[in-house]
Amino acid sequence: MANPRYRGRFAPSPTGPLHFGSLVTAVASYVEARAQQGQWLIRIEDLDPLREPPEATGQILRSLDAHGLFPDEPVRFQSRRHDAYQDAIDQLLTTGHAYRCPCSRKELQANGGRHPRQCRDAPRQPGDRPFAVRFALHDEHCHWQDQLLGPQHQEVQAELDDPVILRKEGFYAYQLAVVVDDIDQEITDVVRGSDLLDMTAQQQQIFRALGAEPPRWLHIPVILNEQGQKLSKQTHAPALDDDRAPENLFRALDALGQEPPASLQASTPDEILAWACQHWRRQAIDLTAR
Repeated sequence: MANPRYRGRFAPSPTGPLHFGSLVTAVASYVEARAQQGQWLIRIEDLDPLREPPEATGQILRSLDAHGLFPDEPVRFQSRRHDAYQDAIDQLLTTGHAYRCPCSRKELQANGGRHPRQCRDAPRQPGDRPFAVRFALHDEHCHWQDQLLGPQHQEVQAELDDPVILRKEGFYAYQLAVVVDDIDQEITDVVRGSDLLDMTAQQQQIFRALGAEPPRWLHIPVILNEQGQKLSKQTHAPALDDDRAPENLFRALDALGQEPPASLQASTPDEILAWACQHWRRQAIDLTAR
């Protein structure tokens, strides 16, 4: 019986085919949800068409299918959610939690991160200049409990750390869209790579500004290549071979410290995932492993 108090998700950006590092995150989020008798969703974060090859989304979804990672609800595509993001921006502007900013990155750097036009303090129409919309953070000593890493602490500085939520080119930013969709999909638990850890305090403020409580967080170590770089399209991480799904899943569980028995390598993806859900130990994840 599903546990309605646990709803997790895997939310890749379609900048290329699924690689091993992404599979490890997908497996961790899937197995954690299933071990809690919870629900698991897939969301495609296709917000930046300039960085997204048209074939990438299909490649990712086919790879997830090949590895037995099926969601409990239809796949969500952020490219179809622009109205919801604009509504959230309008709400944040109206409540004073966001502001229009025509400042260039160069201008901000020259001014020590401060806004030379006092965008936050004297909000006004930016005229003919293209502008971004930024979330107005407040100074905070942020504390929360990560489900794997334990007590966390981050300093958030108003103005200096204010994230862009609508880019000058008109694209909605990750920091906004991820929160809007987590609220709308009633996500209770987020399992993701530790490379996103630094965004957590900012996202928690956006959740609360939109009238919602943040989810529980579980950040897993990212998978690195032989050069010590995070596996990604930028570091030329090879695409998964879907024909080797059992081997890929076995390796993913091994990378997550689950010590799958060697006999499992001859099993089907469904059998491997069933074993993983039954034997899942999040505390076995090696925080020093890469």
